[in-house]
Amino acid sequence: MFLLGFDIGGTKCAVMTADYENGQITLLDKKKIDTDRSLSPYEIINRLISLADEICHKKPEAVGISCGGPLDSKRGVILSPPNLPGWDNIPIVEIIKNHFGVPVHLQNDANACAVAEWKFGAGKGKNNVVFLTFGTGLGAGLILDGRLYSGTNDNAGEVGHIRLEKSGPVGYGKVGSFEGFCSGGGIAQLGFMMAVDAVKKGVSPAYYTEGMTPNEVTAKTIADAANAGDKTALEVYRTCGEHLGRGLSIIIDILNPEIIVIGSVFARAQNLLWDSARAVIEKEALPLSANVCRVVPAQLCEQIGDYAAIATALLEE
Repeated sequence: MFLLGFDIGGTKCAVMTADYENGQITLLDKKKIDTDRSLSPYEIINRLISLADEICHKKPEAVGISCGGPLDSKRGVILSPPNLPGWDNIPIVEIIKNHFGVPVHLQNDANACAVAEWKFGAGKGKNNVVFLTFGTGLGAGLILDGRLYSGTNDNAGEVGHIRLEKSGPVGYGKVGSFEGFCSGGGIAQLGFMMAVDAVKKGVSPAYYTEGMTPNEVTAKTIADAANAGDKTALEVYRTCGEHLGRGLSIIIDILNPEIIVIGSVFARAQNLLWDSARAVIEKEALPLSANVCRVVPAQLCEQIGDYAAIATALLEE
């Protein structure tokens, strides 16, 4: 099968093609653009369709769309994702289906990535898999008893909305949320706040210069400083890791998964996060559940968005 995928995110969007044969995906071509917030959703979608036309050497047999939620996968509509301002009730499946004339399937990015890691990555062969995005935002995709579980109206797995603290960085529109502490933007917020406090105490974090704006601090610059031994940066990631452990403990207790696969920031900064996360899990989670659950970085790594979009094309096949 020749397949086409669309990966729509808060920072970037991409289109990719792939062949699917004998249970394996072979990625063929890809083009990407920044998610330009000065453009309307329809303008971005039309740009992506034009890019797709450029890389499709023949008509695709199915199309998959992976996008941040919330959305309605049955109606094929994107419903105001927090990381995509202005994307309100966008009938993306209808638009793309009218252009290509083939089956088009839509899933939120966490669900799509969960299916990709379950079918082709770290969760292969497992029946109970939780995937955490841990990128621009934080969401979960759930494979329960060997099936994708999306809930009553596609809102299962919105773990980023769980409040872990009364105060702290903001994520998913909620102060002190799981996403606030465990997302790229959340780490940047936390790093900025801790840097300002450090400067007041006479400490100069390596990733921060007095007068910087919050937008000039990123999860990557903090990670680079932490890996170089900066104490404030290490404390930022330790704090993030502790809250990751707290959130994972809730997931382990409620869902009793075999494996939790975590993408993006965790895959790149496991060395900065895992020790503090594991210590919290050992204290907080039920031992019988924690002992049968492995926590691992995404195996598909930087290509997971590509696999996720293509895997979505296969969901109903």
